[in-house]
Amino acid sequence: MSTPGSPEPQSIGEADESFKDILSQFEQSKSRKPAEAGKGREGAVIAVTADSVLVDIGFKTEGILPLKAFQSAGAVKPGDKLVVSIKGRDPEGYYELTLGRIERPKDWAALQKAFTEKTTIVGTVTAVVKGGLSVDVGVRAFMPASRSGVRDAAEMQKLVEQEIRCRITKLDETQEDVVVDRRIVLEEEERAEKGRRYSEVKEGLVVTGTVRSLTDYGAFVDIGGVDALLHVSDISRSRVSKPADVLSVGQEIEVKVLKIDSEKRRISVGMKQLEPDPWDSVAAKFKPGERARGTVTRILDFGAFVEIEPGIEGLIHISEMSWAKKVRTPSDVVKPGDTVEAVILGVSPGERRISLGLKQALGDPWADVAQKFAVGSVVEGPVTSLTKFGAFVQLSEGIEGMIHVSDISAEKRINHPQDILKVGQSVKAQVLEVDTEKRRLKLGIKQMVPTSIEEYIAERQVGSVVSGRVMEISGAQARVELGEGIQGTWRIPAESGAKEQAAVESKTDIGSLSSMLNARWKGGASATSSKPEAVRTGQIRSFRITKLDPAAKKIELELA
Repeated sequence: MSTPGSPEPQSIGEADESFKDILSQFEQSKSRKPAEAGKGREGAVIAVTADSVLVDIGFKTEGILPLKAFQSAGAVKPGDKLVVSIKGRDPEGYYELTLGRIERPKDWAALQKAFTEKTTIVGTVTAVVKGGLSVDVGVRAFMPASRSGVRDAAEMQKLVEQEIRCRITKLDETQEDVVVDRRIVLEEEERAEKGRRYSEVKEGLVVTGTVRSLTDYGAFVDIGGVDALLHVSDISRSRVSKPADVLSVGQEIEVKVLKIDSEKRRISVGMKQLEPDPWDSVAAKFKPGERARGTVTRILDFGAFVEIEPGIEGLIHISEMSWAKKVRTPSDVVKPGDTVEAVILGVSPGERRISLGLKQALGDPWADVAQKFAVGSVVEGPVTSLTKFGAFVQLSEGIEGMIHVSDISAEKRINHPQDILKVGQSVKAQVLEVDTEKRRLKLGIKQMVPTSIEEYIAERQVGSVVSGRVMEISGAQARVELGEGIQGTWRIPAESGAKEQAAVESKTDIGSLSSMLNARWKGGASATSSKPEAVRTGQIRSFRITKLDPAAKKIELELA
């Protein structure tokens, strides 16, 4: 007899039935193989989360679908009716669902239809066997290990007692030989998922991805089931030599979709595009004539690139590297990693170009050349190079002078400078010409050697009386030979001009004059005629020096 408030006693039949239900549910939960697995049924969407869709399928526990199974997040909403199939239960106890109806074949006719139409069916892995797996698809089927969709024996073992989706690739009812393939279904689903993801990705979209692998030229990033290439040049505004220097596998990064190639299924993404563009402020920050310090990032045949600010590189052209010498290769002057100071020569933000000068930071050595190496001054320096037309001599850092082949020797004619000079030889020369605009300095060696006329002028003075032979009379002027290679000019007075002109026609014994000239040169002007004698060509007379011009190497005379 029961007491008030106590529960009514259950019959043994009811208790047994309740226990059987509980045990059945427990067994189903434990094996994660619901009795309805593989059967299509209708369900109602009860909630949509960030990555999942919860569906009421008439059981005590809801079913769950991944949100990515739908074309877009807005394609499903609470209250929608869906046809789904149960494929198992997840670790949290929810029924794992797939969209659409996937049946488990019940007889050979159903198997034949699935084989002919290449439809996906449901089966249960029963055991690992030699070469693959045994699968229950209504009859015993064999699945080769290579078509299981897993990589090793351990993963194959985990499939035992699991419900899988597969496709029949061989069917022989007579031999009861059935072969199934799970991998082809997984690959089709993966392609479908990638196709869906490709359709969602748009150029300009900012997405979060995970670095999957690194190469020398970039990184492959998983942006939700689709791989995208992050090229090394798009990682940072600063120059990156290797992606591994700034990224690591498994790192989560934010990228911007730059380009989508639908035909080749390629997506390009970038990180630096999410940073401010430093070139937008270049014109305000860097002005021509200012100095900038930076690091040499790379060297090419025509120059060196220098990073003067993160993301901002300037070019030092090979011609702007040195005043002193002709640079053959930029690596002779700078190396990657060197810190240099340069002068900004030009800024072009539109073309993303900055021209830099390394030699300008050292000062222009030609600025005071005219003062340091005045015309007529004597300089000394080593021969740096020889050409057919002359020799180059270094006078100071960045300053070279050129000695033309015709200005090397006064004694003989030379065909090539190397006949007398060699590279490295130190020479003295006279500055003949300075052209600062053309950066040209002309030198001469032969001008350093005194000539006979220079010595003659140095040994005499205005008023000295000398002897000379009249060589030629032309109008009111005559050329007088004062010695070997030495000539003077005699301006003939007007009153005696007629006499001298007439004397030009007379013939003179040159042989007798030679001995007479020697006698006069030795004895000076001691012998004079009491009666003035008309001057004629070839005649030796005494002259008085009226002017000496050492610079012009000229001597002017009058009759003594």
